[in-house]
Amino acid sequence: MNRILTCLLLISALFLSVSCTSKKAQQGSNSNNIIKVMTYNVHHCNPPDKKGIIDVDGTAAVIKNQNADLVALQEIDVNTGRSGKINQAALLAQKAGYPFYYFAKAMDYDGGQYGLAILSKYPLANAKTHLLPSDNSKRDEPRVLAEATVKWPGGKDFHFCSTHLEAFNKKSRTLQMQEINQIAGKSSIPFIVAGDFNAFEGSEVINILDQQFNRTCDKCPNTFDEEGERGAIDFIAFRKNDPFVTKSHQVIPEKTASDHMPVVATIEIR
Repeated sequence: MNRILTCLLLISALFLSVSCTSKKAQQGSNSNNIIKVMTYNVHHCNPPDKKGIIDVDGTAAVIKNQNADLVALQEIDVNTGRSGKINQAALLAQKAGYPFYYFAKAMDYDGGQYGLAILSKYPLANAKTHLLPSDNSKRDEPRVLAEATVKWPGGKDFHFCSTHLEAFNKKSRTLQMQEINQIAGKSSIPFIVAGDFNAFEGSEVINILDQQFNRTCDKCPNTFDEEGERGAIDFIAFRKNDPFVTKSHQVIPEKTASDHMPVVATIEIR
């Protein structure tokens, strides 16, 4: 009798072990279908109410708190005098807990470089910087698109991009958005773009974005507050007909680290 009871207990324990393992594997597989994306114009890690102060730790804490899989950053200093000759892209990746990052230089500035960054929890491949067009206005800053292939679990690779369009010249901003659409149109894998578009919903620039992309929000909440001017100009979008669907979108009410607020969206891979 004792032998029979012992055997039954062993069989039961084995069954429970197999069931738990199977459930954990299923949960892991499901998590691979959700991408959490963040875009954040960090104002070169300078809090808007602290002129001349660089607070990389504060900016990194904001990023880390959201725990996104991918982060598109704008206004990043690398080895500039105003930021104390530090590599903000590398430091933000390290302090926020991202093993992979890519910095895309938009221009030389103050003895260093200034541009965009991509932070990722997953390996990046084929990272490149696209120079975006302008109408040759002397006032325009050079603008770029940072692009990288994300090596997503299960072989579901896709392109992830960070951008920051021209702030003052509408013609240049329009040309830049048209160029991003052309770049996305040539991609043979799914394509996500995020960043500071310096344009409101209903504007020509965002209408051009909407021709090829689905934004993760409609009637989006404000994303910046600068000298009394506010609105939604920071967006996350994925290409139409790509196997994505928006699950959530929110603007994080954090106004101390930058003049922009972080935008976070969860996207499901169908």
